[in-house]
Amino acid sequence: MSCSQSFVDHAVDLLASVGPVQARRMFGGYGIYARGVMFGLLDDDELFLKTDEQSRGPFLSAGCRMWSYGGMAETGYYRPPDQAHEDPESMEPWARLGLEAAVRKKAAREAKAAASAARRAARQRRAGSTRRTGRAGASPREARAVPSHRRSRSR
Repeated sequence: MSCSQSFVDHAVDLLASVGPVQARRMFGGYGIYARGVMFGLLDDDELFLKTDEQSRGPFLSAGCRMWSYGGMAETGYYRPPDQAHEDPESMEPWARLGLEAAVRKKAAREAKAAASAARRAARQRRAGSTRRTGRAGASPREARAVPSHRRSRSR
């Protein structure tokens, strides 16, 4: 998984139509980033773009090849058609598909993390209420109240 610097520069130029793009080294190749997400990768001087269930169809219809690494069965990254590598205008629809797939994945991951945090906070609130009061659902004031039959009459 290696790439020449000239190919890295070429790939960044091809993908610039979707906004500011960065190539970052990873495992001997490069990850392609925009809008805070990795939406492409470079391996052996080839460009592969991220796909998901929503964006994979056009790649498959165009006969695009899936990236594989070390025998991984399904990676979700596909090489855009050869004609898309000619100029940024030809690459733009493919780059958008890849970037949109990466943005959707990030949003889903963040939503899942937020839901998990909300569940954890609710559990902690319930557990804290039980610990403070000795019984679930009782307010701290109710827990401090002493039943009348236990009050001392010798005051």
